[in-house]
Amino acid sequence: MTRAGKAAAPVRDVVAELASLPVAHRGNLVRKLTIGQRNELRDRWRHWAHEGQYPPEGDWRIWLIRAGRGFGKTRAGAEWVCQIARADPNARIALVGATLDDVRRVMIEGESGLMTVARDDENTVWRGAVGELHFASGAKAYAYSAEAPESLRGPEHGWAWCDELAKWRYGDATWDNLMMGLRLGETPRVLVTTTPRPIALMRRVMALPDLVETHGRTCDNPHLPASFVAAMTASYAGTRLGRQELDGEMIEDVAGALWTRVLMESRRVAFAPALTRVVVGVDPPAGSVSGGPGDACGIVAVALGIDGFGYVLEDASVSGASPEGWARAVAECTARHGADRVIAEANQGGKMVESVLLGADRAMPVRLVHASKGKVARAEPVAALYERGGAWHVGAFPDLEDELCGLIAGGGYEGPGRSPDRADALVWAMTELLLGPVRRVSVRVL
Repeated sequence: MTRAGKAAAPVRDVVAELASLPVAHRGNLVRKLTIGQRNELRDRWRHWAHEGQYPPEGDWRIWLIRAGRGFGKTRAGAEWVCQIARADPNARIALVGATLDDVRRVMIEGESGLMTVARDDENTVWRGAVGELHFASGAKAYAYSAEAPESLRGPEHGWAWCDELAKWRYGDATWDNLMMGLRLGETPRVLVTTTPRPIALMRRVMALPDLVETHGRTCDNPHLPASFVAAMTASYAGTRLGRQELDGEMIEDVAGALWTRVLMESRRVAFAPALTRVVVGVDPPAGSVSGGPGDACGIVAVALGIDGFGYVLEDASVSGASPEGWARAVAECTARHGADRVIAEANQGGKMVESVLLGADRAMPVRLVHASKGKVARAEPVAALYERGGAWHVGAFPDLEDELCGLIAGGGYEGPGRSPDRADALVWAMTELLLGPVRRVSVRVL
């Protein structure tokens, strides 16, 4: 109770309240704050950080933040290092980047770097001539370049922050020398912040047993301008570059694959020309024509352009649907594109496949096909069609493209899921359009 006999009002956390406001309102208020108040906001960073920027709990040696650009990797790294320096005056921290200029420009002097994150009263000093960052507590950080792995042979550290590991020129040697010298203190730890690339060192680090991983996307950062996120999504969503640089995915080619990622990217267009035919390929889910939900049903719409090339228009595949559900998805896809033929594999259900499809639309132009070859053997002529420049994707179809890139020459599949249902549906449609009997067709005006 207060002296006036009234209950004390609850203490307000103004910073937490500000963090909960919409970004537009938040910006207007921040601009009205004094310099001291803005510094307080900066120091109360945990109110602003999103979940992927918090250090993980538990016993770990390596923390990998594998995320897209703009996720907040650099800020997370700088905050982590500053917290270590404040808590341990004897800390010796390695700062390792692709080049010394990257260490200075991004990790130390950048907008989210260590000098920015450090408090005004901490008197953090960067001695660029010797590559040392001195903290007020007495802790020190040392700059190293992955271009000079021998510079890490000898020095000992208790902590390390490694930025953009996938860009390191001599990555394995740099990593090995760093880890062999990471022996100060009871629990030496490393933070790796990087946008991934399918290089040997990334795979090696990701496979380590004492690693914990934070995986994130550009759009996970709530503080980025919505216009920037929308523009990046519109330009790159689903492409290999977008999945790597925005979504933080490791996009790799499988040895011996019929389709490669480079080939996929080179066969992408924004628009199709005038079309002469549209075919929908269907690979029904195994064992699902007679009962409950089955596996994925591959449904892919492919068109023949006036130029004689094939164009993938849509991947309308569905997973876990009942027979009525996937048949309805086929009917809707057929109607959307005005398809004049639906090619459906009948090996898994015979006439039952046709009955299920016609049950969704009696006028559906269904033709059943029976596979006498395996999926990979059927796909090889279609892959050759892509190589010759005869097949194109109108936009990006990441799930379909992952399956295509998992088909291996000579047999075998190393893509997502148990079976390449989407890829098989595409193969049936492309075969009908471009590898089957020649048909006379007229131009369709859409």
